[in-house]
Amino acid sequence: MKRQKRDMYARAFKRGYLAGVSGKSKDSCPLEQAEVRQEWLNGWREGRTDQWEGMTGVSGIHKLANVTTA
Repeated sequence: MKRQKRDMYARAFKRGYLAGVSGKSKDSCPLEQAEVRQEWLNGWREGRTDQWEGMTGVSGIHKLANVTTA
């Protein structure tokens, strides 16, 4: 049985979120396509917000589960 590829938008959002939570700059976005890049930036913004609110480490583990399932 073939494994379906994940939606590239969801994957870009997840990678952006993880970059934001880890404190990386939004300039580190590796994507070129405008739509996919926008999803990465949306995830990055949400990740940075969670980092600023202290949702890192054990405090943010409940949030990480929602991000990694996509």
